[in-house]
Amino acid sequence: MSDLEDDETPQLSAHALAALQEFYAEKKQQIDPGKDDKYSIGIIEENWQLSQFWYSQETALRLAQEATVAVGEGGRIACVSAPSVYQKLREMCREDFSVYIFEYDKRFAMYGEEFIFYDYNNPLDLPERIAAHSFDMVIADPPYLSEECLRKTSETIKYLTQGKILLCTGFNFMEELTRK
Repeated sequence: MSDLEDDETPQLSAHALAALQEFYAEKKQQIDPGKDDKYSIGIIEENWQLSQFWYSQETALRLAQEATVAVGEGGRIACVSAPSVYQKLREMCREDFSVYIFEYDKRFAMYGEEFIFYDYNNPLDLPERIAAHSFDMVIADPPYLSEECLRKTSETIKYLTQGKILLCTGFNFMEELTRK
């Protein structure tokens, strides 16, 4: 290599640059989906580093439908670490119910008052505006398959719910723990 080649700044091809610009435009749309439309959906993708393993569209829709039927008109639904169900509920006609997302992922702050920062390590560290037993249904999917995570998430669920719970988790050994 000559000295001239060592000093040259690498450049993207026109095709690669156009693809990168399209990628950034899509990301910007996800972060700011349209502030004027209170029902607009910003698509936030799962982040495995936050232990997010989202449901398929069909599963999220089915869980959302079950929740809306269970709470009825005027119901309040809390989605605890269940972001794909929350997004599906937001897509549905929302005059009949209200929905909140309890999530560690601060990207969901884009949903304003519906977002409640939630860290399962501090299960009852919730804003004062969230009263005990103020949700008709809690849909929860603890972010980790561990007894500790399930126990702490259960504290949150018991605090929030008036009685209806839709708990989603994996592995058979968790079944015994969920009955406690």
